[in-house]
Amino acid sequence: MSRTLAPLAEGFAFLEGPRWRDGRLWVSDMHDDRVLAVDLAGCRETVVEVPGRPSGLGWLPDGRLLIVSMTDRRLLRLDASGLSVAADLRDVATFHCNDMVVDAQGRAYVGNFGYDFEAGSPPQSAVLALVLPDGTVRVAADDLAFPNGAVLTPDGRTLVVAESFGARLTAFDVAADGGLGGRRLWAALEGAVPDGICLDAEGAIWVASPLSKEVLRVREGGQVVERIPTATQAIACMLGGADRRTLFVLTAQSFHRDECRARRSARIEVVEVDVPGAGWP
Repeated sequence: MSRTLAPLAEGFAFLEGPRWRDGRLWVSDMHDDRVLAVDLAGCRETVVEVPGRPSGLGWLPDGRLLIVSMTDRRLLRLDASGLSVAADLRDVATFHCNDMVVDAQGRAYVGNFGYDFEAGSPPQSAVLALVLPDGTVRVAADDLAFPNGAVLTPDGRTLVVAESFGARLTAFDVAADGGLGGRRLWAALEGAVPDGICLDAEGAIWVASPLSKEVLRVREGGQVVERIPTATQAIACMLGGADRRTLFVLTAQSFHRDECRARRSARIEVVEVDVPGAGWP
């Protein structure tokens, strides 16, 4: 089946970290330094401003919002009184932090770039950090090639992370204490640069691939069962809506901050799919 994306909302700088909650899509406009919530009519609300560039989003069991602050490498928490620091990731993250998945217990898994690739720095692997609800930080997995979007299966026992510079999805078993083991290749994605991802109820993963300008539906083992082209770069995706069959795709024409802020051409696009979302986020 051929599907075509339709615009829902536009005029953003650069969107990341889409999450569906309480009837709205929550997103980080990382180059406009704010977190927003957008409803199905395209109406938007600024939730909070984040000077360190927001990225990954998630919620604690009590409903408080967690936000990755990229450039200062901190995990922030939105309390009734405003933003506070939930955890400092500078001891484990070697460059800007980025996407995140938060499980049912409020444990956050946070990736980072590893190195300043835009400045031409030598390649360096990165870690996936585990942040416990009490703010304790430890390394959950290392030697990753730019850990980016991540998902958890509905039973909470498997985590899959996109390695953007490895062109692959990598799976781990989740231990009772949140630790990760049993590392294995979930899918090799030749020609793709996996960025944001989301999981569906059949166990397939939708993958946003910026450079190939598409979102892919992939089964474990690497079989690509569907492709939806995007006119510009596909940055991230999320299944939501009333029945979780609306695929939200965040698109952008550029990654560069100054250009994104000047052009404000980033969009939220949507299409209905057959299989609903599952697991986290």
